[in-house]
Amino acid sequence: MHENLFMKKSNADPSRFRQADRSTPDELGYRGEMDHYIQNSIGSYYEKIENFPKYIPRQALSRFIALFEIFQKAFFVQGDIIECGVNLGGCLMYFAQLSSILEPVNLQRRVVGFDTFSGFSAINDKDKSVGSHNSEMKKGGYSADSYDDLLRSVELYDKNRFLGHINKVSLIKGDACKTIPRFIADNTHTMVSLLHLDFDLYEPTKVAIENFVPRMPKGGVIIFDELNNDSWPGETVAVMESLGLGNLRIARLPYEPHISYAILE
Repeated sequence: MHENLFMKKSNADPSRFRQADRSTPDELGYRGEMDHYIQNSIGSYYEKIENFPKYIPRQALSRFIALFEIFQKAFFVQGDIIECGVNLGGCLMYFAQLSSILEPVNLQRRVVGFDTFSGFSAINDKDKSVGSHNSEMKKGGYSADSYDDLLRSVELYDKNRFLGHINKVSLIKGDACKTIPRFIADNTHTMVSLLHLDFDLYEPTKVAIENFVPRMPKGGVIIFDELNNDSWPGETVAVMESLGLGNLRIARLPYEPHISYAILE
């Protein structure tokens, strides 16, 4: 019933709402109905954003609350925020907004996002899991051509913050296995207070850990998106090989099933 209602009421492709192999037909139907409701609800787009609790699903709201809790743990640590895996940019800009609200004159806290903006570059054997049927586990998976859109988002963001003339958000486009070492070579001053690992895959995650963690002081926070996730085993393998699970006190929040984090001690 839900999927039929979705097809009648929305012109969007229902496959865009699928997440790996976990979504039920009812969940897909809910997303379709919400998509239609958001498009046709009263108010301008700006008014809708101002009233976002009407439209945001509890799962997304739970995620943003969790990220806020974790952001606060790195608040007094010197260094930049590194977003590994930008996709459509919601998390990247959320960290940027939190920084501009809570520390408006901290011109040394930059937010840097790394992404191909064309989906996964390659899949390593260590990313594959027996029994998992992950439709996005492929070259080009989770493609989001959001680079130009995000540049405009950053431009508007700069108009509505203190010190808007000083660069705050940077987008690094390309294969992270190449762009991260190049970024470090070009920015030898870089320290990292918060490292968000959301590449999903083994190789770019390992490159990120090996390049950024040595630049994190004690108290720095690493956020993991796919630890202990049988659909995305590569992140766990990369963490085991580069850091060792026994060297980290990995914590989680009870209301968000995917995110975990570690504070460097």
